[in-house]
Amino acid sequence: MSEKVYLRLGTRPAPYPDSVRARLEKDAAEIIARYSPPDAPDPQMARSALLPLLHLVQSEDGYVSPTGIEFCARILGLTGAEVTAVSTFYSMYRREPTQDYLVGVCTNTLCAIMGGDAILESLREHLGPSDDTVTLTHIECNAACDYAPVVMVNWEFFDNQTPESARNLIDSLRSDDEVVPTRGASLCTFRETERILAGFPDDRLGAVQAGGTAGAPTLAGLRVARRAGMSAPAESEPRDSGEAPIGSEAANAAAFTKDKPAPAPGESVPPEKGH
Repeated sequence: MSEKVYLRLGTRPAPYPDSVRARLEKDAAEIIARYSPPDAPDPQMARSALLPLLHLVQSEDGYVSPTGIEFCARILGLTGAEVTAVSTFYSMYRREPTQDYLVGVCTNTLCAIMGGDAILESLREHLGPSDDTVTLTHIECNAACDYAPVVMVNWEFFDNQTPESARNLIDSLRSDDEVVPTRGASLCTFRETERILAGFPDDRLGAVQAGGTAGAPTLAGLRVARRAGMSAPAESEPRDSGEAPIGSEAANAAAFTKDKPAPAPGESVPPEKGH
């Protein structure tokens, strides 16, 4: 029987320096323990730590580097191909080195219609082909359509932007000014943000606090429903629960709910200003 021979194609990435590797291994052990307790290790459960581990190596390198991929694969007993497959699937994992501030302009439908495309083009001209402080990219919808067009810096929201306000934002980042997003604490660097996303404490003043409420644009539809006197069906009435009746009962249920009003907003909706 012939012996199998495995060939590695390409060059093997250089490992982290010993001091960096030791620090990352300590952090990685803390992350993995959230999924697989050290006193009862489970390799399959430990693999669930891959997503935060990718954020960890991104906090070190500024992107998911070949060295970072090898590190995650070794720690979790995976192949480099398996780690690469995950890291290239999710858009928050960067494939190229990223500067201190990752500026993303939403160019999905609503933001584009409201000016997102114009903002992206304006920032491309403003930054030129490269910049030592800012990495510019377009991003997919981040579920803030009611504040379109939206710009994100290190995953923090800047709502209702214009080409001018976005250029001013870039200039503030370049000048190392304190920049506060529409919601949340003052910005930190991309690598610092990635460490937070890996699950380590966020020590920024005001980063973790209770309270707050949705803004007026988010609540607009609920207020319309309240003014129109819309109400939800009673608990005992047929409703679309995902378990549709069979046969003629389905037709009866559809006829019953066809002209019913939409559910009413909850009493937790804060009153509109001036009312």
